[in-house]
Amino acid sequence: MKALRLLILFCCVTVTAHAQSGLEELLRSGSQDASKLIQGYTEPVLKSLAFGLNQGWYNTAKPHSLLGFDLTFTGSAIFIPDDELFYNVAGLNLQNIDLVNPTDGQAPTIYGPDITPRYAYKAAPGVQFDGPPGIDPPKAFGRNIFPAPIAHLGIGLIKGTDVRIRFLPEVGFGDGNSAKLLGFGVMHDVKQYIPGIKALPFDLSLFAAYTKMEARVNLEGTFASNGTEQFGQYDVSAWTVQALISKKIAVLTVYGGVGYNAASTGLDIKGSYEITNPPPIGNLTLVDPVAISLSESSFRATGGLRLKLAVFTLHADYTLQKRSIFSAGFGISVR
Repeated sequence: MKALRLLILFCCVTVTAHAQSGLEELLRSGSQDASKLIQGYTEPVLKSLAFGLNQGWYNTAKPHSLLGFDLTFTGSAIFIPDDELFYNVAGLNLQNIDLVNPTDGQAPTIYGPDITPRYAYKAAPGVQFDGPPGIDPPKAFGRNIFPAPIAHLGIGLIKGTDVRIRFLPEVGFGDGNSAKLLGFGVMHDVKQYIPGIKALPFDLSLFAAYTKMEARVNLEGTFASNGTEQFGQYDVSAWTVQALISKKIAVLTVYGGVGYNAASTGLDIKGSYEITNPPPIGNLTLVDPVAISLSESSFRATGGLRLKLAVFTLHADYTLQKRSIFSAGFGISVR
């Protein structure tokens, strides 16, 4: 499970790790403006990671036999829409600051290019500061994608039912950082209840799953040198319901699914922060300055292939949805 731990932690801390490259500067604008700007900057990745948790749950519609099992690792590439590379700062109705560069009122999101936006105080236009640039995914990952790895354990029960589990106990990494994850899914063979198709050579199942992930990242000294109890909290809940179908041809299985995704995400910056601003703006003391809550849903359709050699499996699929995803992985499957 060490590999799973590392993969999950990578996803959990992506946003807050990148904060040290300029996100903290946005607190200079005050809590209200900072919340709007940080939400605009992080919203695409928060929603992508939430949808990524609904990937990798299955690579066949056939449940295991009683006490059969599989352990499967899946890596997903989330395709980034062009309209999520920038967000409209000019439309946020900011109270204390203006975006002065770029001049078109658009600042890069975390998915955007490596462009550093510059802000000026409305009360003192000569006093300016830089915001965070994008991570430029083509440079970071080779294409305009974002990775979302995951793993699960599936166990066969009675009457054509599988239970699938994702579990990461609360683990620490570094000073004051932690993450945990719990997910469970159920696959059930419904072909057995439909007269006239029981003997046909394909599998048909219903599937439902829920995943909850939480991460806490220590922000002491990152956003402000003075203050108390400074940390970031990331929470995401994701669920999916799908109808699955598959057909096995020798060692190859063709599978597909149609269904619905939903996710809710929260990103909070907690604690007190003493922000030093140059004159004539003056210093600020902020308490729990940022609280972001997002939700999104989408219909989805998946098609894929699985190759099974003895107990080893390889699979790949593509999901068409609001943020399309290509997934590929490997595993061990018995019975």
